[in-house]
Amino acid sequence: MYKLGLIIRREYLAKVRNKSFVIMTFLSPILLVGMVVLIAYLTKINDNDKRILAVMNESPYFQQDFSPRTGVSFVIFQDVTLEAAKDSTLSMGYYGLLHLPNRQTLEEVTESAFFYSREAPSTAVLEQIERILERRLRSHRLEKLGMSPEEYAELGSGYEINTATFAGERSGKGINEFKALVGGGFGYLIMMFIIIYGGFVMRSVIEEKTSRIIEIIISSVKPFQLMLGKIIGTSLAGVTQFLIWIFSATLLMIFALLLLDLEPSLLWEGPAAAPGFDSSLAAPSLKGDETTLLILEEFQKIPMAMLVTFFLVYFILGYLIYSSIYAAIGAAVDNETDTQQFIFPIILPLMLAIYVGFFSVFSNPNGPIAVAFSIFPLTSPIVMLMRLPGGIGEGGVPLWQLVVSIVLLIVTFLGIVYLAAKIYRVGILMYGKKPSYRELFKWLKY
Repeated sequence: MYKLGLIIRREYLAKVRNKSFVIMTFLSPILLVGMVVLIAYLTKINDNDKRILAVMNESPYFQQDFSPRTGVSFVIFQDVTLEAAKDSTLSMGYYGLLHLPNRQTLEEVTESAFFYSREAPSTAVLEQIERILERRLRSHRLEKLGMSPEEYAELGSGYEINTATFAGERSGKGINEFKALVGGGFGYLIMMFIIIYGGFVMRSVIEEKTSRIIEIIISSVKPFQLMLGKIIGTSLAGVTQFLIWIFSATLLMIFALLLLDLEPSLLWEGPAAAPGFDSSLAAPSLKGDETTLLILEEFQKIPMAMLVTFFLVYFILGYLIYSSIYAAIGAAVDNETDTQQFIFPIILPLMLAIYVGFFSVFSNPNGPIAVAFSIFPLTSPIVMLMRLPGGIGEGGVPLWQLVVSIVLLIVTFLGIVYLAAKIYRVGILMYGKKPSYRELFKWLKY
C-alpha cells in the first residue's frame, strides 16, 4: 500500500505540475465561457435586428392582419403601382415586398399573392406570411359555413388532457423527458471524463514505455500496482481540474452576463426564440404555464442528494473500468498512432449508452431496452443515471435493478482489472511490435 501511495502521489504531482495541464486548466473555462457568451451576444444582436417587409395590399382583405411581430415589422404601401412599390422596397433597403392583388374572392387573392425579395427569402419570414394568410383563409371558410369569430377562436384553442398518478399527484407531458435530461447531464459528464482522462492514462503509459523509464520503475513495484497507481493518480488530477473548471466557469459566466447585460435565458432558449418565430401564430396552449410549473415542481422533487451520491458511485466504477482498458492499450503499443484500432471499441459502448439511453428512457424509462442498458456494466453508468431522477422504488428504478447494476459493475471492474493487468504486465516491456487482437488474447494466457 505504501508503494501504491507513492505512485499515486507521483502521478498526481507530475500531472498537475505539467505546463500544458496548468495552461488548459485556466484557459479552457475562458474559451468555453467566451464561446457561450459570444453565441448569446450574437443572438441578442440578431434579435434586435428586425426585418422590414413592405406590403402592397390592393384587396379588401387583410386590412388589420399585418401588425409588428417578433423579428418582423411591416410597412404598408398605398396608391402606388407594383413597379413603384418594388423600386421603393429596393431603394429603402426593405427585406421584401408582399403583393396582394385585387380579386373577387379571398381564395383568388391568396392564390395570386407574391413575395418579392432580392434573393431567396428566409424560411422563417415566409412561414410568418403563410400563417397570416392561412389563418385568414381558415377563418373566412368557417364563417361561410356559419361559424362566428368567437366560435373560431374557441376552435383554435389547444387541448391537453389532465394526468395524474394513482397516488393523486399531478403529472404532465415532458416530465419523463425532463428527468432523463437531468440524469443524462450527469451521464454525459461521466462519458466526457472517461474519454479525456482515460486518454491521459494511456498517453502517460506510452510516454514512460517509450522513454524506458518503466523498466526502472517495475524493478521495485508490481505492474498491477503501477497500473492502479497511474489510474488513481490521473483521475485525482482530473477531478482537481474539473472542480477548478466548474468554479471558474461559473464565476466567469456570471461576470460576463452582468458586464454585457445579457439575459440568462439566451443561453438555453430553443428554436421558439429564434428571430422570425412568432409564438402568437402558433396554436395556443391552454396549459403551457401549468406544464412549466409542473416541471419546476418535478425538478424540486428530484432527490439530488441521492442522484449526486450514485453519480459518484457510477463515476468511480465506470472510470476505473474504462481507464484500466486505456492503461492496457497504452502498455500494448509503442506510439499513440497504434492505439486507433483499439479506441473505437472502447468509445462505442459510451456513445451507444448516450443515444440509445435517451431514446429509450424518453419514451419508456422502465421498458426492456432502458432496463437492459442500465444493468449492462459498460453502459449502466450513463443509462442508470438517466433513470434515477425518477427515484428508487415505486414509479422509479426498482431497488433490485439498482443493486444488480452496481454489483455487476464491481464484478466487471475486478475482472477487467485482472485481465488488463495481464496485458499490462506483458506489453509494458514489448517494443517494436504492433500488437493485434490475437496477440492481446495470447497475452491473457500468460
